[in-house]
Amino acid sequence: MARINGKDDPGANGRTVAQVLEALGFEGARVACELNGDIVPRAEFAERTLSADDALEVVRFVGGG
Repeated sequence: MARINGKDDPGANGRTVAQVLEALGFEGARVACELNGDIVPRAEFAERTLSADDALEVVRFVGGG
């Protein structure tokens, strides 16, 4: 089972990073993703598919001052 931000997510298996982000409500948001310790370039979000042993970390950029 894939892990998203440290939590098991059985629905993530077989989905692309883009599909997972959409399901989590991050569609269109400025985020950085790390898959198994490696940064995933934004251009690859629609191509990279998660499998059972993957760990995806999603960080959202927040502005402030």
